[in-house]
Amino acid sequence: MTATVPEAHPAGPAPQPPGRRERKKQRTREALVNAAFTLFAEKGFDATTVEEIADAVDVSSRTFFRYFASKEDVALTFQEEQTRAVMAALGERPADEPIMTALRHTVVEIARACERGELGFKPERFQCLLSMMADSPTLMAGSLEHAQKKQLLLTQIIAQRMGMDPATDLHPHVIAAAATCGFQAAADAARRHEPAFGSLSETIDKAFAILESGLNIPPQRAPEPDSG
Repeated sequence: MTATVPEAHPAGPAPQPPGRRERKKQRTREALVNAAFTLFAEKGFDATTVEEIADAVDVSSRTFFRYFASKEDVALTFQEEQTRAVMAALGERPADEPIMTALRHTVVEIARACERGELGFKPERFQCLLSMMADSPTLMAGSLEHAQKKQLLLTQIIAQRMGMDPATDLHPHVIAAAATCGFQAAADAARRHEPAFGSLSETIDKAFAILESGLNIPPQRAPEPDSG
C-alpha cells in the first residue's frame, strides 16, 4: 500500500517589515516606557507625573496619551508583555500534558526569563514593577484589574486545550482562576517573605506545585500545650 503524500500548498506572502512611520511610533513608545521606568526608579510611581515622562522624551502630554491611557498603563506594559509570553508558551506545551502541569512549567519558565533578562525582558523593569506594586495601592489595583481581564483570555485558551466549552463547562473557569490567584499569591509571598520562599520564580513554582498536587490537605494539629 502506497502512503499518500499530502499536497503541498504554497506558503502565504511573507509579512512586510514595518514602514518608517510605524518604526517611528515604536521608537517613541519605547522611549516613553524607558523614561517612565527611569523616573519610577528614581522617584517612585506615585510621585512621577505624566508631564515628567513626556518631558523626558521631549514630547507633549497629548502625544503621551496617544500611546498610553495613563501612567498605570505604562507601568503595566511589562505585565502585558509577560502575559503575552505566557499565553504563547502555553500553546507550545505538549498536548497530552495535564493542564495544571502545563501551566506550572509555562509560568515558571516565563518568570525565570524575566529574572534573567531573557526573551527580550529587562530584569530592571521587572524588579521596579514588583517594588512599585508593593508601595502603590493604585498600581496594585491596576495590576489586579489587568489580571482579571487576562483571566478571561486564559479561560478560553484552557478550554480550547482541554476540548471543553466554557459556556457549559466550569472547569476552564476554575482552572484559570486558580492559576491567576496562584500567581498573585506567590508574588505577594515573595515580596513579603523572600528569605523564606526564595525568588519569585521559585515561589511561583512552589505555589503551582500546591495547585498541581491538589488542595484537599488535612489540617495540621496544633502543638499540645506544655503542661510542665
